[in-house]
Amino acid sequence: MTDKNTHLTAAPAFRRPFAVPLPSPWSAGAVAIALLVLAPIGSVIWTAFHPTENIWPHLVATTLPRYLSNTLILALATGLLAGAAGTGAAWLVTMYRFPASRLIEWLLLAPLAIPAYVGAYVLVDFLQYSGPVQSELRALFGWHSARDYWFPEIRSRWAAVAVLAAALYPYVYLLARSAFREQAGGSYEMARALGSGPFALFWRVGLPLARPAIAAGVAIVMMETVNDFGVVDFFAVQTLTTGIFSVWLETGNSGGAAQLACLILSIILVLSVLERAGRRKSRFYGAARQRRPIAPQALTGPAGWLACGLCLVPFLAGFVLPVGVMLVHALRSPEAWLSPELARALLNTLTVAGCAAILTVLAAIFMVYGVRLTESRTARFLFPVAAIGYAVPGAVLAVGILIPLAAADHLLADLILDLTGRDPGLIVTGSAAAIILAYTVRFFAIAQGAIDSAFGRIAPSLPLAARSLGRTLGGTLRAVYLPLMRTSLGTAVLLVFVDSVKELPATLLLRPFNFETLATRVQEKASLENITDAAPAALLIIAVGLAAVTLLARAHLGGPGMDGRRKG
Repeated sequence: MTDKNTHLTAAPAFRRPFAVPLPSPWSAGAVAIALLVLAPIGSVIWTAFHPTENIWPHLVATTLPRYLSNTLILALATGLLAGAAGTGAAWLVTMYRFPASRLIEWLLLAPLAIPAYVGAYVLVDFLQYSGPVQSELRALFGWHSARDYWFPEIRSRWAAVAVLAAALYPYVYLLARSAFREQAGGSYEMARALGSGPFALFWRVGLPLARPAIAAGVAIVMMETVNDFGVVDFFAVQTLTTGIFSVWLETGNSGGAAQLACLILSIILVLSVLERAGRRKSRFYGAARQRRPIAPQALTGPAGWLACGLCLVPFLAGFVLPVGVMLVHALRSPEAWLSPELARALLNTLTVAGCAAILTVLAAIFMVYGVRLTESRTARFLFPVAAIGYAVPGAVLAVGILIPLAAADHLLADLILDLTGRDPGLIVTGSAAAIILAYTVRFFAIAQGAIDSAFGRIAPSLPLAARSLGRTLGGTLRAVYLPLMRTSLGTAVLLVFVDSVKELPATLLLRPFNFETLATRVQEKASLENITDAAPAALLIIAVGLAAVTLLARAHLGGPGMDGRRKG
């Protein structure tokens, strides 16, 4: 069984209905697209090893140890907390039936719609000195100032861990739940017959079999934690990602930013290898062809309500609290919805995310189709490698895109000035084109995986028949493949669009002057402690995210007969 719960894709199973013996525009285009997706990563590596001013020794002697230690502590702690929450919730909803358990299976996916930085702003607003929690405590106990009582520091590293874990645990939940559901029910029946209790069943049977899938989910959580900028910046936790912003924007040293980006790439590469290794091992689940499915045990009384409460905790922390606080602020100031700045940010978001989604899916169609037609080893090698873009943090991609594009922009502007006497300004980096390119590279793996899966489900006899009737390669794609892939194409467009709407680090670094998206507006207003004006933009992002979560929930929780794998 090949696990497809993540956006990261493995090498495809190449089932070519026909082969082209000579190089064709399709195969050449596939190679060109793959190289374009990988170019920003190559740019980062080149810049890191050829800096204009090498400040690496200074970084090592001053800020790098702090950046690296905070990054590793955050990633490990968030991975452990999200792993515990996701695995525990997956075990309970798979192995037991308790009040509202069917509904909770869906609800546990909802935090995927909440960007982690929104959760950070909400937590501070809810728990800070002037927030409702401390205000009610002072009123209840008669305290007059902060000196009268102790309250944990909100803007801290451990608060960042809690926020990130609440937003990211669904990655572990999805993989762990699929792994538990695919195990044979007979193993648990035998263990119960030998006297194993609920904890022994989990520790000795369930957990060892699901460990590869859980490890893959934890690796994804850690990668997303390393990528995060909004949460750690708001909580003033200095990580490698915030270091890129500081070194580049405050000191103007692109080489130092690239060197930090390379260090992040090294960490991501290790985590990506661990994640892929976990998914390879997960293929051994459920080897028996006629295995009996797990029969969930009914929990009644206090035990059932306890299980219900435990499963609701991550949902309440990761979804209900952020949405509730933002709704309260939005209702207090309805005029914020009529702000012209919000309308412009919404229009900009729809434009760049929509263009990126369409461009990404079109490029993925061309690349997947071209690779399936070709015998080129280069194209086959680049196909899985191109999927690494999703694992690369947005800040790293921004560095790799902006440095060469800025240089090319200046050369082009100088050339036009020499030829026409008019200064055109920065054509690419001075517009939203760089943002669209970053989104395309960052989320190309999503479209690539969905479309490759869709191609693989089409019987080879159909394109063979089209070719025998005189259809060209392009005609076969239009007449046979695309009509049969409509659902998968729509899914890919939606997923890329939603992730583009939520992307913050790359947008902050690449946006032109005075260009706002919903994500940057939320970050800007929240950084000024203006949650009221940030609330409408945050709710719009959440609404868009819920569309993708609903689609994902249908694929994973569509019914008892489904095996928990994404259907393309």
